[in-house]
Amino acid sequence: MTVLEAIDLTKTFVGGDGGLLTVLDAVSLQVRRGEMVAVVGSSGAGKSTLLHMLGALDRPTAGRVVVGGQDLSLLDEASLARLRNSQVGFVFQFHHLLREFSALENVAIPLRIAGLAPADAERRAREILERVGLGARMTHRPAELSGGEQQRTAVARALVVDPAILLADEPSGNLDHANAERLHELFAQLSRDLEIAMVIVTHNRSLASRADRVMLLEDGKLVESNVGEAVP
Repeated sequence: MTVLEAIDLTKTFVGGDGGLLTVLDAVSLQVRRGEMVAVVGSSGAGKSTLLHMLGALDRPTAGRVVVGGQDLSLLDEASLARLRNSQVGFVFQFHHLLREFSALENVAIPLRIAGLAPADAERRAREILERVGLGARMTHRPAELSGGEQQRTAVARALVVDPAILLADEPSGNLDHANAERLHELFAQLSRDLEIAMVIVTHNRSLASRADRVMLLEDGKLVESNVGEAVP
């Protein structure tokens, strides 16, 4: 089942000289349930721009994105916000955890925003923290967690609403090798066990090698590739 589809996405910006700069040129992508897709390419190629449009954080200049059967081009800003909160999970290079709250409280926040009762939100947050290997660290605040634990908390927060798709932008870019490898294996495991669709922007060869498909973004075009060719 196709969870996410991008159709002829184009994104242009006005450059410093007043001319148009095309970052994405008629990019198309389909992601199925349980599929992990890695998007690679040089810095400045537009990978983050693509991810933001897939997750309804930005609108394309032309083209369409369909998430869970909903055409994002037909939704107003309030509807897009509801879709982001319920259908899309985001993980960024930096965890963006609230430092005054525990891991459990951080993970429960999206559920509380969605209106879930406190006890139910805490129960679900505990379940997902156990799944990412943080059952013994739930009451710790971000400053008391390692970098890898902080990022796994961010993954749990992204997954707690049971989204249709998880989007990750250089999720291991700020971690040492050991913690990065543990995070990479976690993504692969979650993709298999939860059958969640994933699109992960990465420069990391190890992470890309775990994906079902590797897509190379170059000169505004997105083409299927392999790890050896695509990741320097």
